[in-house]
Amino acid sequence: MKSKLNLDVKQIDEARSSAKRIAESMQEFIDRHTTVSTERTILRLLGVDGTDDVLTPLPNVVVDRLLDNGQLSKGVANFIGSAIHNLKKSPQEISEMVSEGTLDFESLKPVKKEDVEKALKPYITESLKKIKTQTEKREEYLKTIGEGKKPYLYVIVATGNIYEDVVQAKAAVHQGADIVAVIRTTAQSLLDYVPFGATTEGFGGTYATQENFKIMREALDEAGEEVGRYIRLCNYSSGLCMPEIAAMGALERLDVMLNDALYGILFRDINMQRTLVDQFFSRVIIGYSGVIFNSGEDNYLTTADAFEEAHTVLASQFINEQFAVLANIKEEQMGLGHAFEMDPDMENGFLYELAQAIMAREIFPRASLKYMPPTKFMTGNIFRGAIQDAMFNLVSVWSGQSLQLLGMLTEAIHTPHMQDRYLAIENASYIFNNARNLGEEIEFKENGIIQKRAQKVLKDARALLMDIEKEGLFSTIEQGKFGGVKRPRDGGKGLLGVVVKNEDYLNPFIPLMMGGAK
Repeated sequence: MKSKLNLDVKQIDEARSSAKRIAESMQEFIDRHTTVSTERTILRLLGVDGTDDVLTPLPNVVVDRLLDNGQLSKGVANFIGSAIHNLKKSPQEISEMVSEGTLDFESLKPVKKEDVEKALKPYITESLKKIKTQTEKREEYLKTIGEGKKPYLYVIVATGNIYEDVVQAKAAVHQGADIVAVIRTTAQSLLDYVPFGATTEGFGGTYATQENFKIMREALDEAGEEVGRYIRLCNYSSGLCMPEIAAMGALERLDVMLNDALYGILFRDINMQRTLVDQFFSRVIIGYSGVIFNSGEDNYLTTADAFEEAHTVLASQFINEQFAVLANIKEEQMGLGHAFEMDPDMENGFLYELAQAIMAREIFPRASLKYMPPTKFMTGNIFRGAIQDAMFNLVSVWSGQSLQLLGMLTEAIHTPHMQDRYLAIENASYIFNNARNLGEEIEFKENGIIQKRAQKVLKDARALLMDIEKEGLFSTIEQGKFGGVKRPRDGGKGLLGVVVKNEDYLNPFIPLMMGGAK
């Protein structure tokens, strides 16, 4: 399709090629390392769940034991496979024995690699079957009851109590929502374990647990059947437990997961080595299970100026795209992020926002773009806020966004009430319906404000990507070129959980989930 922005195809190709080389250079580092959270994910996929007598999750108990003994470099799968072969017990039973102190991995007889793989095979097969059953159920729902039109109306619930979240989520579905995101409790991304069971207390959100995922999934299926369209469930696959939560989401049929290669580094001060290793396995799981990932480029614009630093958003989108390619994720599952965050007092700000949104759609034509609402410049003036959200909604439908997190007129005041959510859905529904095909009807003035703005952002993003390729991604982050946030390579949270693999290392899920792509 001809570019309405008259973008230089050569510049797009050069930017994408630079991002590809950046991601591939990082993949060399990723392939040499594992982490405690990656290893815990393997245990969860093998069926290990529950806690010990002091409520420590069993995956943490087993992995921490191997880490403390300097054995994690071989991978937890090797030890579990050896124990299955020697003891004829399940991964769950073996983990319970480790927790009770009745099993010491060092006491097991050595086992050949082929015997380890044979011992693990039935549990791997069962896990992959569960995930495939969930993806097939999603496909069946989409085939039979269908879904809402794009841009999908995407709203949040965040009460802290999963059962109250269910009440609010069902109300949102009946009001017209297509995606419900359950916001995590504050700072859960910094916990190096996943809480267990249903939870009723949280601050600013609700704990992400497998049981909470299951409860909300059942509720949204019920509500979706009532209204006659499939409702997508969203949660977070980020932080120190990034791949674990991806696995839980795959097993419980989440449809959208917030998952970014750089977000945890920049905005949660999680060590960059840890994050980059963890994002790979999390994205392999996401790709395999048909989940749409949402990247977090919109966050850059809350710490840096949205007009001056717009090119950093595009550069990060290119990088996130290429990390996703390496994890075998389809373009349709790439929910690359951006946001409507320019100062509303800027003259022609609407034109610049429109240029940015249409540019993203033209450069990533098949991606499930995630568009985020104005937040930085929202105030207690709810009338002005409603207008800002309306302009955001207009840009969204005009530029063909895919997933639209709806803005709330009370954004700067409190966590939304149900009526605030209703008003947001009403606003977006009105504009989407009345301007559904606006983008197909309008072209832009050659060398006008919109074209020139998009061309400049692309040019600057290409230059930044070439600079990153030369400097290296780690060095670029250390210099604060994304979001104006600087992070040291050996600083942040979680570095002690990064381990160099030895030659016997085994993660049986990656090659199977990637179908031989890697």
